[in-house]
Amino acid sequence: MARRRKGRDISGWVIVDKPSGPSSTAVVNKVRWAFEARKAGHAGTLDPAATGLLAIALGEATKTIPHVTDALKAYRFTIRFGQATNTDDAEGEVIASSDARPTDEEIRAALPPFRGDIEQVPPKYSAVKIDGERAYALARDKEEFEIAARPLHVDSLDLIARPEPDLAVLEMVCGKGGYVRAIARDLGAALGCHAHVTELRRIWSGPFDTEGALTWEVLEADARTPDLDAYLRPLAEGLSELPMLPCSAEAAARMRNGNPGMVLSAADVEYGDTAWAACQGEPVAIGTYRSGELHPVRVFNLSGEA
Repeated sequence: MARRRKGRDISGWVIVDKPSGPSSTAVVNKVRWAFEARKAGHAGTLDPAATGLLAIALGEATKTIPHVTDALKAYRFTIRFGQATNTDDAEGEVIASSDARPTDEEIRAALPPFRGDIEQVPPKYSAVKIDGERAYALARDKEEFEIAARPLHVDSLDLIARPEPDLAVLEMVCGKGGYVRAIARDLGAALGCHAHVTELRRIWSGPFDTEGALTWEVLEADARTPDLDAYLRPLAEGLSELPMLPCSAEAAARMRNGNPGMVLSAADVEYGDTAWAACQGEPVAIGTYRSGELHPVRVFNLSGEA
C-alpha cells in the first residue's frame, strides 16, 4: 500500500510576485512548505534573475496547470544594446560588442518579423534538453551543440520606452515556450548592434496578474499561519480560459468515476471542444464535450486528496 503523503488537503492557486534571485523551483518549494501542501507545481518557469508573476498550483489545482501554461503571457523587459553575452542576459560573459546604437524608428521597423507565428532558437543557457542533457549544463561544460528552432506565437511586441541610447524597454505577449532572452539576442543581431536582457518581469499569465499577488516578504512572515490562506485562490480560476458546463450531482458522480456525464450545453461550446463540468459551482472534471455529455480526462477530488 502506497504511503500517504504528509500535508494539508488544500487545493487552489497561489500567485506569487517573484523577486529576483530564487529559482522557480525554489519558490514552488517555499510555497508548498509555507502552506503545508502535499503537492505543488507552477505554470511556466521564470529565470532566477527575472521577477513578476509565478502561478503556483496546490493539490488538485495541479491538474489545471496545462491550461494556464498554454495561455498567453505578457512580459516587460529592458534590453541593453552594444553587447552580446553567452547567456543572453546580464548574468553572462560579454562575447561581442558594438558601438552602433539604433534609433527608436529603427527599433520599431525591426519588430514586425518578431510578431505572429515565428521560429525561435532558445538560448544555449536554457532548460531545453539535448540528447537527454539540459542545454545549460552542456554550455557550462563548454560543449559544442546546436539547438533546433521552435515555433512560437508572438501576439504583440512593442517598444514602450527608451530611457537612454543604450537601453530600450519592450513589452511582449506570447504563447507557451517563448524566451525573452532570445528575442533580445535576435533583435540585436537584426539591428547590427548586439543586445541582451538586463531586466525581465512577467506581468500577467492567462487568467492571472500580479494585482494582490503574494510577495516574498509576506510569504516568509506568514508561513505556516492561517493568515497565508487569504492568498489561496479557487482552483476554478485556472480554468477560466475554458467553457464551464453545469451538471447534476448524479452526472458529477458518474464523471468522478471516469464515465461520461450529462451537462448543460453552452452557446460557445461545440462537439469535440475541451470544457469543464461544475456541480453547484464546484469543479468536477475537465474533458471533451460530445453530444450533451462531458467525457472526463482529468477528474477533481476536492473532498480529500488521495
